Amino acid sequence: MYSPNLTAKWQISADGGNEPEWSPNGRELFYRNGDKMMVVDIQTQPNFQPQPVRVLFEGSYLAGTHSYDVAPDGQHFLMIKQDQSLTFLTEARVILGWADELKRRTASK
Repeated sequence: MYSPNLTAKWQISADGGNEPEWSPNGRELFYRNGDKMMVVDIQTQPNFQPQPVRVLFEGSYLAGTHSYDVAPDGQHFLMIKQDQSLTFLTEARVILGWADELKRRTASK
């Protein structure tokens, strides 16, 4: 009976990467490296053996923790395309008790 070594570590990329996600079939590992979406095929029998890394595609997509998802077919991705012309919210203010303040200001009129 095969028993995997759960403490073993394998280096997948010599060039860095982040946001790793397994494909639904468990035979590919996807990750991001800057604007590149990378993939590495994983052989598990008779032993765990990562294959050479490939670039799937490049593009300016929103990055962050879990910023993409892999479709159940393992062939499509859900990502947010970045539009460099848009200005994003950099500050948010939360005003507590605004309804009471609104009532106070409008009650006197």
